[in-house]
Amino acid sequence: MNDKVRWGILGTGKIARTFATALKATPDAQLAAVGSRSLDGAAFFAREFGGTPYSSYEALVRADDVDLVYVGTPHPMHYENVRLALEAGKGVLCEKAFTVNRRQAEELVSLAREKNLFLMEAMWTRFLPALAEVRRIVDSGEIGTVRQVNADLGFKAEAGPGHRLFNLVLGGGALLDIGIYPLSIAMALLGPVESVLAQADIGPTGVDEQTGILLRHRGGGMSVCSCSLRARLPSELTIAGERGHVRMNTMFYRTQTVTVVRADGISRTVPTPFTGNGYVHEVIEAQRCWRAGLVESPGMTHADTLALMGVMDEIRRQIGLTYDADNRQSNKENP
Repeated sequence: MNDKVRWGILGTGKIARTFATALKATPDAQLAAVGSRSLDGAAFFAREFGGTPYSSYEALVRADDVDLVYVGTPHPMHYENVRLALEAGKGVLCEKAFTVNRRQAEELVSLAREKNLFLMEAMWTRFLPALAEVRRIVDSGEIGTVRQVNADLGFKAEAGPGHRLFNLVLGGGALLDIGIYPLSIAMALLGPVESVLAQADIGPTGVDEQTGILLRHRGGGMSVCSCSLRARLPSELTIAGERGHVRMNTMFYRTQTVTVVRADGISRTVPTPFTGNGYVHEVIEAQRCWRAGLVESPGMTHADTLALMGVMDEIRRQIGLTYDADNRQSNKENP
């Protein structure tokens, strides 16, 4: 019996390559197959990373030698790709953003639970040692009760208007691609969101190129999050309490150090190195959950994903950003 978890990668883009690289550094992980919309694309990928190439996503999810499927296609394709894998009886790790909107996410969660299959959003930052250290420091009471989180993530995207980052049809925009990172950690640290205020700079292609968000969390905590495809932001995250703060240093989503600064002037920096390219930690967790027969990870639960998608739906409503999936649902509800 194979003691490795056999992965099938659905999609062959940049993020799929990053995930395949992580599999090489993950204990007990094996890339068994890769699926593309063409055999040539799958074969090219397989020559570099290994695995059996398949000329369609349908063939990949039906493969007998695949235990878990990683979905790494563009955002608007996640819904149909995850559903395809679940209906074939495969557990799924789906790249963030999980879907385009909460309604799609709810349907997939319901299907996974109905079939008793593992399903997790690939929010790799939730499993990094840096976040675990931040939680440990917060739980110790060293910085007092946490009252505020400030997080930003941004860079100057050099891609043209047809690139997926700026393509409305492909789910482009700063929010779904990078804004989701500060939002996810803010919600992980401060809990459920009670109210949202958002503004954005909508570019000529119709996507948000910059977005600023103010969240009020249950219990009174507040977070300020921003994302940009037009400005190189510090990309740090600070968790502030009554007696000090903890900073996840640049770039916070892949930082290997956190710094504690106390009100009494004492400060220290703690090393928090990660394994491989960082994605290894989420792969280890997915494999642990799958082997244990779980339908979700306690580190990134279905409720976490649905709450995050709901917050992003509200942000998009406020900034006037809609995708094709939103319009199709609206037409169904208002024939």
